Amino acid sequence: MFMDIIGLAEQNQRSAWKLLGETGMIPAWERIGATVHLVGSLKSGLLMKSRDIDLHIYTGKLDITESFSVMQELAERIGLKEIQYKNLIHTEEECIEWHAWCEDQELNTWKFDLIHIRKGSKYDGVVENVTAAIAKLLTPGLRETILRIKYEVPDGVMIPGIEIYHAVFTGDVRSYEELERWRQEHPLTNSLDWLP
Repeated sequence: MFMDIIGLAEQNQRSAWKLLGETGMIPAWERIGATVHLVGSLKSGLLMKSRDIDLHIYTGKLDITESFSVMQELAERIGLKEIQYKNLIHTEEECIEWHAWCEDQELNTWKFDLIHIRKGSKYDGVVENVTAAIAKLLTPGLRETILRIKYEVPDGVMIPGIEIYHAVFTGDVRSYEELERWRQEHPLTNSLDWLP
């Protein structure tokens, strides 16, 4: 059976962009003086089955009250279904990590990964650089390969996109079966240290 991988990915991308606009997620963070960067699969055009949108949110200092105020506004205004919070302020990451779930108009569940980072911290711009490098090196063939592998990942199996990109760019992996072997033989121990 033929599956229009590119068509399905483009449909999911359109849905993600629409939801991002409808939620007002970026302006909500900008109201506290944050700079917001879209990163990950939506930014690189590699969003497939996993309905997630990744945003990195930068402020000069990490204020828990301000961060919570944005999440409270979003929860009230767009009816977030679930929220997870992780305080990593006093770690190497220097961030507040939020994961929030909501439904679109078709009742599909989407996850927002909202990483509130201190400007100038160790990982400031790192994921943005990786996303830009991946997007720059994508050919139509590589894009289709990555999207097909993402499509072939069984439902319920969670493989971070960065591990798929690492396998395709570094290991010349071209299928889900090859990906499974590659991950066993070449585990990506720190995804923040890898650039294609």
